[in-house]
Amino acid sequence: MALKLFNTLSRSVQEFAPLDSAGKKVGMYCCGPTVYDFAHIGNWRTFVFADLVRRTLEFSGYAVQHVMNITDIEDKIIKRVRENKTTLREFTGKFETAFLDDLKALGCREPHVKPHATEYIAEIIALIEKLIARGIAYQASDGSVYFSITKYQGCGCNYGQLLKLNFDGMRAGERVSADEYEKESVADFALWKARVPDDGDIFWPSPFGEGRPGWHIECSAMSMKVLGESFDLHLGGEDLKFPHHEDEIAQSEGATGKPFVKFWLHGAHLLVEGKKMSKSLGNFFTLRDLLAKGFTGREVRYLLLTAHYRETFNFTLDGLAGAKTALARIDECVGKLREIGRDALPRVQADPQVNPTNLLANFTAAISDDLNISAAWGVVFEWVRETNKRLADNSLSSTDAAANLAAWEKIDSVLGISVKTETEIPAEILALAEARTAAKQAKDFKRADAIRDELKSKGWVIEDSPKGIKLKKM
Repeated sequence: MALKLFNTLSRSVQEFAPLDSAGKKVGMYCCGPTVYDFAHIGNWRTFVFADLVRRTLEFSGYAVQHVMNITDIEDKIIKRVRENKTTLREFTGKFETAFLDDLKALGCREPHVKPHATEYIAEIIALIEKLIARGIAYQASDGSVYFSITKYQGCGCNYGQLLKLNFDGMRAGERVSADEYEKESVADFALWKARVPDDGDIFWPSPFGEGRPGWHIECSAMSMKVLGESFDLHLGGEDLKFPHHEDEIAQSEGATGKPFVKFWLHGAHLLVEGKKMSKSLGNFFTLRDLLAKGFTGREVRYLLLTAHYRETFNFTLDGLAGAKTALARIDECVGKLREIGRDALPRVQADPQVNPTNLLANFTAAISDDLNISAAWGVVFEWVRETNKRLADNSLSSTDAAANLAAWEKIDSVLGISVKTETEIPAEILALAEARTAAKQAKDFKRADAIRDELKSKGWVIEDSPKGIKLKKM
């Protein structure tokens, strides 16, 4: 089934087709973190969404090259470096490591390439020189280099491809040096910022004088260096449409004269407890804050994947508690399938024709429809309900169980929730379990119950089954 995605560029759902002539390779760029602090849950919605896109593409048979930049030079970073009296590398390195740790905790696949802005200064300078040579960029009296919106439009180029801009109602002709500026202004933006005293020792030499790159030009230089002047997919949060992504298009197409990106995908905003995130409201959470409250990265991932990426989503702590329950339902079902179908699984995996369930086809139809995650989860939980009924009446053969399990594993390659594996049981817990078994055999049920309670106090539940005892971590 063909994958369809909403392309911000066309403002419509389109059938996805890569630029690769063989139709197999996909270049995908996602705006990465600005490493000046820990990423918050709103940031993580975008990165989990990007992971879902990559996994869906791979599930659909594409070979994806996933690129995510690390913004390690930018206004906020310089301010924090100055305030903390440290070096640029020491400051950003700490937060980059934390980001990658959190990415792993959320079950996201690490990007294949993670270009750092500070490692692409030569490419950035070369791109700026192209824009100057084409008359689209100019050096101002302060030594900084700016992109001219007027000159760009004068070349017959369209500024405002991702959203319709009301030029009559916006302030035009201004010059803006800040990396982030007011949405209502159509302004010449900085490509290269001349060195100022507050920059300290954070600067590079260039043909335009000492200074540093602007934020927008960094992404253009890095993405085109790794993926080429034209590539398939560019992702980010909807807040980046303007000015960041619009400026990326302008400076990239202004320099090359070629279409920059074929498909633009944007994830919607996230609310927390029904309100915009704010530290003053007490609803501002990093992943680490949520882990400290006893939740897991897996539960956070699940909750972030319960709403369509283009819908504003309300993230709540109650929702996380519900995620724990939902995942437990899946875990229990898949665990039982493993018990029954474990021995038949290798044979079923080797023979794709053995597939007595329409689970995979239904899931594929849902996820291929512009990543319709709600419908996809509906397929999963309907399957869990039906499977549990068959498990209860013992109508599931080992081959059927293995086929269901094989289908689930393909689905989980997209969802990335990874059903919990067996937890290693400490020797002390095993000894208590053996003592309980011995007490039951001796008909000392009082002692057996006491050991069961002791196990529970240590966070373990013991269950009796026809195949022996089972120990589960609470």
